[in-house]
Amino acid sequence: MNYFFNRFYLSIFFIAGHLPILMAQKTKTIQSNNQLISQTDWLISPISQKAEVIEEGNQITLNNGLVKRVFRTSKNLVCTDYTNLTNGQQLLRAVKPEAKIFLDGKQYNIGGLQGQKENAYLLPEWLDDMKVGKEDFVLVKHSVTDIKPFLQWKPTTWKMNQAPAKGKQLTLEFESPLLNFKGLIVKVNYELYDGIPLIVKWISIENKSDKTFKLNRVINEVLALVEEESAVVGTPEEMKKQHGIYVETNYAFNNAMRYDISDQTTHWKTDSIYSSQVNYNYQTPCLLEVYPEKAPGIELQIGEVFKSVRTHELLMDSYDRQRRGLMIKKMYRTVAPWTTQNPIFMHLVSRNDDQVLSAIDQCVATGYEAVILSFGSHLNMEDSSKSNITRWKALTNYAHSKHILLGGYSLFSSRKISNEDDVVDIKTGKPGGAFFGNAPCFGSKWGLAYRDKIKYFFAQTGFDIWENDGPYPGDVCASSTHPGHKGFDDSQWRQMEIQKELYRWLNERGVYINAPDWYFLDGTHKIGIGYREVNFSLSRNQQKILNRQNIHDGTIEKTGAMSWGFVPLTKYQGGDQSAVLEPLSEHLKDYEQLMIQYYGAGVQACYRGPRLYDTEETRLLVEKTINWYKKYRNILNADMIQLRRADGRDWDGFLHVSPSLQQKGLLMVYNPLKEKITKTINVPLYYTGLTDKAVVKIKDSNPFIAKLNRKYEIELTLTIEPENYNWVIIE
Repeated sequence: MNYFFNRFYLSIFFIAGHLPILMAQKTKTIQSNNQLISQTDWLISPISQKAEVIEEGNQITLNNGLVKRVFRTSKNLVCTDYTNLTNGQQLLRAVKPEAKIFLDGKQYNIGGLQGQKENAYLLPEWLDDMKVGKEDFVLVKHSVTDIKPFLQWKPTTWKMNQAPAKGKQLTLEFESPLLNFKGLIVKVNYELYDGIPLIVKWISIENKSDKTFKLNRVINEVLALVEEESAVVGTPEEMKKQHGIYVETNYAFNNAMRYDISDQTTHWKTDSIYSSQVNYNYQTPCLLEVYPEKAPGIELQIGEVFKSVRTHELLMDSYDRQRRGLMIKKMYRTVAPWTTQNPIFMHLVSRNDDQVLSAIDQCVATGYEAVILSFGSHLNMEDSSKSNITRWKALTNYAHSKHILLGGYSLFSSRKISNEDDVVDIKTGKPGGAFFGNAPCFGSKWGLAYRDKIKYFFAQTGFDIWENDGPYPGDVCASSTHPGHKGFDDSQWRQMEIQKELYRWLNERGVYINAPDWYFLDGTHKIGIGYREVNFSLSRNQQKILNRQNIHDGTIEKTGAMSWGFVPLTKYQGGDQSAVLEPLSEHLKDYEQLMIQYYGAGVQACYRGPRLYDTEETRLLVEKTINWYKKYRNILNADMIQLRRADGRDWDGFLHVSPSLQQKGLLMVYNPLKEKITKTINVPLYYTGLTDKAVVKIKDSNPFIAKLNRKYEIELTLTIEPENYNWVIIE
């Protein structure tokens, strides 16, 4: 079988979810159905083609060699082609509006054409017979610019990636033919990035008229996508959604520590005008609409500009969860590079300033980079008094003089402030009904003052890290007296805007943010890896297994740098002495194992307690572990391939991979058993970019050459000591 024919069929294997076996270092294209299909695996070898916007006659094309989106501009703007160039998949089956907005209770289309008779597929020649809706907003002009950073990110900690994303932005401007909407401008924006099959879309609505409009709902994406079902009966809930596209917006919250559960905007709907679908009752979920369910519901004031959620559309070439996860993590590194920051911090429980000074000194002595004052400490960021600011500014100055970052915890939710400031339940008209029962409204006087106090504290003290506990998921508030929102309809959107503005303000001033929910795309850096808190009152032996399970499960769709774990140095939520590490010198083996598990995954854990070491022997152990982590920091923060989940019965482990680093891989394996084991493991090296041979070094032993098989694997025989670990460098 010749090379090009083989590569074509491998692109089909992508769709089926099989690991592609291809020459990763070579770039080839093939012609298929008049499409140039990329045959480079962009996860391994960057493609040379850059994002471009091509204008030819009545057609505008977005193309970066991995994704192509085509618009026709005659009559009105309409999307006619949406192709994944990595496998040739056409995603569109019908034309739809570019967006839909509900003004004063009525829906209006932004762009689009009407009259497609067959909705299972689209032929370009049908477009000539389609018509513009009488009340549809129509294209008046467009422009092309380079992508501008969404955030003016200012990193002050270690980071994996600081390179700004590059690409092109297409802005399409629409106006209404109706006189009562004169001065209302709708702009549809597309960002196309270099080197990734990703398009980011959002719309803005500018009120340049002389009156206020009620903006009930904004649907910023409408796509009639090809279905992946052949079900004659079945409900939308029972059927699969479209796997060829992954959609993520910056409007996600659910306290789940996973995006797909936290998502508030992706709606898979049925399409009744698609009369030739297989499903007898027209229930196939093949119409994608993106909008927040409980927002915006706002009054668009004269001169106000409304910006919708930002929809990230990542085209997928595989059903395989591991590969899809690698694609999603590449998206984060591209559009939210601040998520690659990953400082080494301890979680200090303090009662006085002397303990803070001691913790800073211990960080210097062990190689740690930051102190975060944990919940239960004597820090109060809401105290704006001169004495409090002076106190923490002095401690910050001392930390900075030692090249240590200082940060702290602040609680917003899970507490009652007052009847005037708390979230009001729409059902009762009284305080309550929040995610945790009672909680303050961010749009209340207290909420707005809280925002201002946090800004003041960071501006005056020079603090470096904010650990934010709440607000929690999307509380809606029926109050009509809070200054930050009008009433129930706009309460969620306005509160989220206040919260996101605070995150962006902090990020742009170099503050690192541990947040309680999925706010990465608006400037936060880290979230919990996913764990049950009471598990940290279990024995250390149980915690070690459970932690490795959490690492395995919690880093498939997010990176280690985006995740925090937990190590209770002192008692936490109950438990006995078997659960904690203090006195540290008496539990050195467990202390080392817990550190290696997290640092070996590129995950920073909250080492919560009053100190990092209690004896010189303990200090040396911590220092040795941190030095090991720093030595291999780049590869330990690279992508992770999950190999075997911890079950306490046999070895478990994972492999870090990076085709761009000198160290192409770092394998971590663990032995939970009480006896030494020797295992032969097939180590998959496809995503390292290696194709023929690898230089392998087990810990600090002499390197040797290993040949890769046809599956891009090497066979390694490893010995792991009882209840211990081993690691391997691959170059």
